[in-house]
Amino acid sequence: MSKERILAINPGSTSTKIAVYEGNKNIFLKTLRHSSEELKDFAKITDQFAFRREIILKELTQANIDVDSLEAIVGRGGLVKPIPSGVYEVNEKLIEDLKAGVMGEHASNLGGLIAYDIARTQGKAKAYIADPVVVDELQDVARIAGHPLFKRVSIFHALNQKAVARTYAKSLNKKYEDLNLIVAHLGGGISVGAHCKGKVIDVNNALDGDGPFSPERSGSLPVGQLVSLCFSGKHTQNEIKKMITGQGGYVAYLGTNSAYDVEMAARNGDEKARLIQDAMAYQVGKEIGAMSAVLKGQVDGIILTGGIAHNTYFVNYIKEMVAHLGPIIVYPGEDEMEALAMNGLMVLRGEVQPRIYE
Repeated sequence: MSKERILAINPGSTSTKIAVYEGNKNIFLKTLRHSSEELKDFAKITDQFAFRREIILKELTQANIDVDSLEAIVGRGGLVKPIPSGVYEVNEKLIEDLKAGVMGEHASNLGGLIAYDIARTQGKAKAYIADPVVVDELQDVARIAGHPLFKRVSIFHALNQKAVARTYAKSLNKKYEDLNLIVAHLGGGISVGAHCKGKVIDVNNALDGDGPFSPERSGSLPVGQLVSLCFSGKHTQNEIKKMITGQGGYVAYLGTNSAYDVEMAARNGDEKARLIQDAMAYQVGKEIGAMSAVLKGQVDGIILTGGIAHNTYFVNYIKEMVAHLGPIIVYPGEDEMEALAMNGLMVLRGEVQPRIYE
């Protein structure tokens, strides 16, 4: 009898999270930390493939989990070509694009590569990725940036946004595809998506483009000032890119990427921390208002999720701005491992058909 045993693999820049589920039940969860010393000799992310695979297999062996007992292996989707939401069986084309980094290098590119390799070592399991950050369901009008040399692109927290949207729909005994939702993921990056009947028809580029600033990212910047800075001769292209992603937001204003530290400082009377925290919440509220317009005011729910959703002050600030737009639901934190495993479970149970990556 099938145990519906699923391995989820989520590689991050300095860690690899692995989890094993039997059906809906988590039976093993481990975060493997990688020191800078361990990673310093790898020139590219994909060079870490064998190193991370061996650590994963070793941990599974130590936990007495037989790789042959796995029925599905779901890796965190990487920076592949823009694709519709869904679960994709890993094929040669997907492997090729993950190795090449067609949309950029990121540790998540290793998820599908390792899943595929482990699945090949035994006969039963198949390898998948689910809802990578490049999920693209934008309506055509949302792609127009304002000049033909530019276009708006879809890069956002698709895995968590889709997972919490389905969770909320289930709580209403409805299908995700029957609802109009606004989902705001509040973490190191912030993305606010307009979910129209199961498709994210508009969302800010949460990596290096637009929308609210976040603990590490600058979000939308005044374009004229940015152009002047670029040609001031004071900064290299790489330095300006870092200002936008990695050293923007809280890092630039307050010298930390810890939303919790900023929350505590604001609570303890630090006026600058309070102002910057308010500004970030304010920009999230504005973005939610914009997505309400995208959905033409037909909003069945506004979902706040991600780590910063634990901050009740921050959440209440947003609520005061947008409560008139629809019911507000808070799912603090994120559980990417469960989201990956549940996508695999839906495939095993025949609830969704895996897509073909082309």
